[in-house]
Amino acid sequence: MKKTQKLTFIALFVAQGLVLYMVERMIPVPFITPGAKLGLTNIVTLLALYMFDFKDVFLIIILRVILSTLLGGTLSSFLYSISGGILSFIAMYFMKRIGKDQVSIIGISIIGSVFHNIGQIIVAALVIENVMIVAYLPVLLIAALGTGFFVGLTSKYLLPFMKRITQN
Repeated sequence: MKKTQKLTFIALFVAQGLVLYMVERMIPVPFITPGAKLGLTNIVTLLALYMFDFKDVFLIIILRVILSTLLGGTLSSFLYSISGGILSFIAMYFMKRIGKDQVSIIGISIIGSVFHNIGQIIVAALVIENVMIVAYLPVLLIAALGTGFFVGLTSKYLLPFMKRITQN
């Protein structure tokens, strides 16, 4: 892929992530535990993980989080998003490299969802200066299984189309 094409696709991935962020903000999620979200923007991260190299995916995550914060976030939402996003990306990246053919895209997504919650709980413990918030982690991890499965399943069906588009 040429450098200009790659930059264009990175910009499109960031834009898609922002659109999914805005859509997700409008969806009431009463069936999931307080503080949990569907994680629709992680679809973009997961697809990028299978299409680009480490630094490009990292750039997509950073740009998406910064721009989503500017479009309607707060400093605390930035801290939670950046910590969860980076930790989940690193976990997914290493699992994809280590697991190669043994772990599916759905498994990678669930791992990302779990580590996203772990990153957010770590930041929450630092922000509120109380480590007891970790007691809430099991509830979030149960929600992470469902949301991670949904994101992974969606990404599994989108990935072939996205690869075809980038190859043309």
